[in-house]
Order: sequence, then C-alpha cells, then structure tokens
Amino acid sequence: MISLSRTCFLNKASIAGLSSPFSDRQRGIVPKAPCSLKIKAAAAAAASNRDRNGTVLAVETVTKEMAEAESLIDDSQPTVAGGIRDAYGEDAATEDQPVTPWSLSVACGYSLLRDPRHNKGLAFTDKERDAHYLLGLLPPSVPSQELQVKKLMNIIRQYQVPLQKYMYMMDLQERNERLFYKLLIDHVEEMLPIVYTPTVGEACQKYGSIFSRPQGLYISLKEKGRILEVLRNWPEKNIQVIVVTDGQRILGLGDLGCQCLPITIDVGTNNEKLLDDEFYIGLRQRRATGQEYDELLHEFMTAVKQNYGERVLVQFEDFANHNAFDLLAKYGTTHLVFNDDIQTQMPLDEARKNIWLVDSKGLIVESRKESLQHFKKPWAHDHEPVETLLEAVNDIKPTVLIGTSGVGRTFTQEVVEAMASFNEKPLILALSNPTSQSECTAEQAYTWTNGRAIYASGSPFPPVEYEGQTYVPGQSNNAYIFPGLGLGLIMSGTIRVHDDMLLAASEALAAQVTQENLDNGQIYPPFTNIRKISAHIAANVAAKAYELGLATRLPRPKDLVAYAESCMYSPSYRNYR
Repeated sequence: MISLSRTCFLNKASIAGLSSPFSDRQRGIVPKAPCSLKIKAAAAAAASNRDRNGTVLAVETVTKEMAEAESLIDDSQPTVAGGIRDAYGEDAATEDQPVTPWSLSVACGYSLLRDPRHNKGLAFTDKERDAHYLLGLLPPSVPSQELQVKKLMNIIRQYQVPLQKYMYMMDLQERNERLFYKLLIDHVEEMLPIVYTPTVGEACQKYGSIFSRPQGLYISLKEKGRILEVLRNWPEKNIQVIVVTDGQRILGLGDLGCQCLPITIDVGTNNEKLLDDEFYIGLRQRRATGQEYDELLHEFMTAVKQNYGERVLVQFEDFANHNAFDLLAKYGTTHLVFNDDIQTQMPLDEARKNIWLVDSKGLIVESRKESLQHFKKPWAHDHEPVETLLEAVNDIKPTVLIGTSGVGRTFTQEVVEAMASFNEKPLILALSNPTSQSECTAEQAYTWTNGRAIYASGSPFPPVEYEGQTYVPGQSNNAYIFPGLGLGLIMSGTIRVHDDMLLAASEALAAQVTQENLDNGQIYPPFTNIRKISAHIAANVAAKAYELGLATRLPRPKDLVAYAESCMYSPSYRNYR
C-alpha cells in the first residue's frame, strides 16, 4: 500500500499564513546569499553541530558559518577537476575506500525541488523562485495546484493497468507530497481502489519487484535489542498514529512477509513463493513463533511508548488471528491500541445471541468446543452439527450474510438464492479483500435475488444493470471508520480505546446515511463525503471519550465537529517567504 506517512488529518499551521520551507532545525542555516558553491563547505562548518540523528543544527551566525565555509576554498591548493578543494576525500577516494555521506538539507535551489514535503513543482511563484534560488531551474509557467491535479489525472487515466497507476501515485508521493494528497482528496472515489484495495493487494504481492525507495520502517529479528534506536531513526518526531503489521494475513492473500507498510515487524515468512523469489526484500527464514516472537513484539510496544509517549495510537493490522487476539488482550490495558480486524463493536452477550459463525469445518456449535480455537469458543451455539454454509443458511435463516473468510466465491448461487427465499431484502456483505477473494460479486448478488439484494463488498464493484435498473453496490471497508476513529482519539487525548468508542464510530457513520441512499439500496453514504463523515465520526468518538473520563485534552471543545474539521490536514500549498 502507499504509505500515508505524514499526519493526514492534523494541520500544524494556518494555510493562509506564510511559511519557510525549512524544518524547525533547518531554519537559519542558509542566508539570503549565493549558495551555489558554498553549500558543501557549509556542511563542514556545521559538522560539529550535528545531532545524533545527523540533522544539521543552526550555526551561531551567518558570518561565522560563511567564514568557516570560505576556509575550505583555497585556489592555491590542487583540486580534483578544479573548483572547491576535496575536503572530504570523496573524489580522490578509490571505490573500496569509505567516505562520509555528507548531505546538507537546505530548502533552496535544486534541493528544494527534490524535497517532497516542500516541493510545488511548477507552482512556485515568481517571488518564491527568486527568493529560493529557483530561477532557471523551472520553465516560466506557474500553474495552480488545481491545474496540476487536472494534468496528473489525465496522465493517470491513460494507464490501463491498475498497478501502473499505483506506481505512478507512489512516485508522486515521493516528489510532491501535498499534490499527492490534493489529488487523492479531490478524486477519492476514483483513486481509492488504486491506493487501497483491490490494487494494493497486487502491489503487496509484487512489492519486492516494484520496490524503489523505502516508505516506512522495517523492524526485523536482526534489530532485536535495538528497536528504540530504529524508531529514533525515523525523521518525524511528533508521531501520533502507528499502523503496524507482521504481514502474516494481508487482506485475503495470506502471508506476505515483509512486503507491506508502513511499519513491518519482519519475523520471517512461511510463504514458499516469497522465500524462493530473488527480489524478495525481507528475511529469508521461516516465521519466528513463541517466545522469540513475543519478545520482539514486547520490545516494540515498549519502545513505542518510550519514544512517542503514552498517547500514541497503535493500530494492529493484518495479524493472524491467533496473534491478533493475544496482542489486543495483552496491550489493550497498557497502551492506546485497537485492531480493526477483530475488535467487536456491540454488547457481547447480545451479539453472541444473534450471530452464528461458520468456519471451514461448518457451524460453530457446542459439540465442537474441545477442538475450537479459544477465540471461537464463546460463539458456539447449542445446535446440531452442520457441515456446509448452505445447510447453515437453511437451518438458521439469517437476515444478513457476512463473508470474512478470505475465500473467494463462498456465497454460491444456491446460498444466495436460499437467502432470498425467506428474506424480501436479503443483506449480502461479501467483505473479503481483494476483489478476487470476494465471496460473491455484486452482479451475482443482484442477479440471483432478482434485484432484491442489498449488497456491499470489501473491495469496490462497478454499478450493475439488471432488468433496466441500475444498482450501485456499497463498499464496506475500514476506510469509512478508522481515519475518523483515529482523529477522535487524538483530538481528545484519549489514553485507552474502549469498545464503546468503536460503537460510537459506527453509530456516527450510520447517521450519515440518508433516506435517498437507503431508497437506492445503499447502506453507506457516498465516499465523496468522506472528510465530512470522518469529522462526525471523530466528534462522536471524542464525545464518548469525554463521557467515559478517558480524555485528557481539557477543556472539552464546545463544538466537536467544528474542532475535528479544524484539525484535519489540508493539502493546499503554503506560501513561502
């Protein structure tokens, strides 16, 4: 998946104000003076001011910096190919000799065009081009950001293969971060299937082959005992949300090892295809289990809290069930964590009465309890054994059929027709991802129920024409809920995730569904309104946190929806001094 590595909904400063294209530590390094030949020299002058992470701290004065830089330029001494003396020995070193990888991160000139966080492409104004040494480095045209988005969409639409669109978007994120998010926000319905399921599934499968630049953190067994050091290598220090996976159960594709983002805990892989793939980028060994696995995860969770504080939110993503339940139980009382794959949103007693589960061996019933995994046992019903899904549907006569098996085409024609035989409007939710693993397609659901089904899937399906009527299937995935959930937890300063907060998020989403949506057979609001939806979800989650006494940001804002909207990230370009 494309790593949304920046804070996507938090805005640190007013969009209308002027800003400097320097980080807080970079401001003051470069004066308004010719920098073309003195940047490398200034790096040496600032070398003594580097912090442990290699970031150059501002030197005391411009005069002192430039005076020290000038000392490195001596025309009387021989140089390599003329110009500035080879102070670092880089040019004179042989290929087998080590050199110091000096790099002064200065937001001016050519380096500014290579800084994805501050780069605007052609959208730099004439004033900005003059102030930041960009004259001659760009053509004279100064398009608006909106025109840039239009041009890029024209390019993206020319690609016929979704994975090519994904790779183009990944490249855009690497060169112009704000333009990436602007395009994604303005065309979210069209682009979500590219940066998310189903295309992201193929991207994860082929990630070793398409890998060009790292976009996240990779923590493997090799780093055991040094995870805190690894976290400190990440350039962003104000981290508020972490998504972490061990890659064992990605979408419905199974064990993909190290080929997923943004933080991957690499404990090996049992996927033989990956182990034999010459382009595989992860550890080439079988998955660690037991104590070795537990110790690595515990070190990670401890380091996260030590480095980022009590209120950093950790989302456990795509862990295999046996680990997912254990991790949530172990850290749910000590850390701010949740797992969207397994965490329940309803009162358990009520849920267990009304939900019947079917696994690969049939209906989960009391007589199977001895052989069931521990997290399935509470869901066992007092019922005769039933081996197939079709038999279970005919016996239980459910109103809703939910597929999360990761096994494609499980909802056969016979199963769907059975649902339609005792439900006027059977609700069919084929939630497994990607599209190839969906339990049935939208077209199948509408056709087999004569257009009576209410259908939603995990991966998007196009509208279906059936007997002169157009049916628009819904997309039921976590992109609706969890950005808003995360924002609500952060803006309230919540210290623990309570199940009632997930229920509050679900209720807020349901409240955004209009009667028109329902009349059209849609159980979710249009995704084009996702930012408005997320603001309402965040407000509801924050309200629940304050109600439960788990919020630490006081006093409580009077208008939580407005406050949520004010906290959201804006991709609009900033004006540079």
